[in-house]
Amino acid sequence: MNKNYIFYTVILGGLLIPFKGSAQQNAQKNFSLFNPVPSAQMREMETDRPDVTESPFTVDAGHFQLETDLVRTIREKSETTQTNTFLINQMNLKIGITGSTAIQIGFQTYGRQSEKELDSGEKTIIDGHGDLTFRIKQNLIGNDGGNFALALLPFVKFPTSKYEDSRFEGGLIVPMQYKLPGEWNLGFQVEVDRLKDQDENTMHTEFLQTLTISHSIIKGLDGIAETYYTYDFKAHQFSNYINAALQMEVAKDFKLDAGLNLGIQHTAAKHYFVGASYRL
Repeated sequence: MNKNYIFYTVILGGLLIPFKGSAQQNAQKNFSLFNPVPSAQMREMETDRPDVTESPFTVDAGHFQLETDLVRTIREKSETTQTNTFLINQMNLKIGITGSTAIQIGFQTYGRQSEKELDSGEKTIIDGHGDLTFRIKQNLIGNDGGNFALALLPFVKFPTSKYEDSRFEGGLIVPMQYKLPGEWNLGFQVEVDRLKDQDENTMHTEFLQTLTISHSIIKGLDGIAETYYTYDFKAHQFSNYINAALQMEVAKDFKLDAGLNLGIQHTAAKHYFVGASYRL
């Protein structure tokens, strides 16, 4: 049986699991998309950005949260090509369905990619809108309290991009967070994805593991440091990264952030970004 078919069947199953528990969650919380959580009872605003490690917390039922890379630049270099990518409004719209389930719709508004062949010096430039991603976050532990939280976050990406050669991709993300003494937060994430190869129209399976720590620097300003690695099972290749970011609370339910994501290996991508998050 085709490996891609098996992989996406597993991911589809993961996407459907959260809805199985929705009725039970509604019975417990009595809040839903059409019966929003009152403002006074909403949880503290949590974001999936700016680090790679996702948050295990969901958006409150009946509320919306928009998170976006306002601007991101990416530099990548393989054995044969050098690629520079410029992205505008890489957005993620999050919608609270129940007390522990939220759906997310991601879309890249505009991207411009410049690819240079190292041997010939030939350069190709393409631009346009990007891919569409659908995700479901199901919190399993700690959404409403406690020192540990855990969630499942399956996703499917649809190949709608006009600036890069893309294919259907999917994966399963498992984010976790510990609340430590002294208001330190320690995050972990494991992830398995089925992704398109960088230079060919073929697929590979990739594993990702992260470790992130965050703490308030001053009131309203958090510092975030992260390390993570990916392993390509097809190429038998590790890529290691370090990530540093600042996130500032500008107003209630509105945050700005900026940071960098640097690949340690010669061929690993290097990211620089500025972003924002807003909840209503």
